[in-house]
Amino acid sequence: MTAGSPRTDGEASEFVGSTSVSAALEAILFSSNRPLKVRELQQATDSDRNSIEGALEKLRESLEGRGVMLMRHHDEIHLATRPEYAAAVRRALRPEVSGRLSQAAYETLAIVAYQQPVSRARVEEVRGVNCESVLGNLELRDLIVEVGRGSGPGQPKLYGTTMRFLLVMGLESLDHLPTPKNEAEIPERSG
Repeated sequence: MTAGSPRTDGEASEFVGSTSVSAALEAILFSSNRPLKVRELQQATDSDRNSIEGALEKLRESLEGRGVMLMRHHDEIHLATRPEYAAAVRRALRPEVSGRLSQAAYETLAIVAYQQPVSRARVEEVRGVNCESVLGNLELRDLIVEVGRGSGPGQPKLYGTTMRFLLVMGLESLDHLPTPKNEAEIPERSG
């Protein structure tokens, strides 16, 4: 039987036993970008509801203590990242953020580039406005990253640029940053 072809009378089910059905369900759910109904899983594996329910329970148990979990909402099943690992997955996958940078983002990025490592307080001192959301946006776009902690009260995050910053700006290295027209506008880069 080929993938996607309907089973004809006289053909035996491909999956024998709950282990095979459980493994098939894991593969199906892993590959799916949406929750699937139990009925869809039955059709995909040519199994009855009791076999599916048993295989789902076996799969759920096998995933305990692992990075993914089996989610169930009524009759819909989904394989998803455990919440405690979501931040690590988000950092690893670095979703592309579309859209152009705002003027505020460019100004903030310039301050970070020329003064790195630099704290949020210093960026806000130079810009004269709160920059928390702009810095978060630049981090999400992988243009800046936390490079350390300051020695002052609360040990504030220190920001620096990334390799992606160099790629986006078309720079070979930070040494190739253009010299500001008015050096008083952006103080010299430290370190």
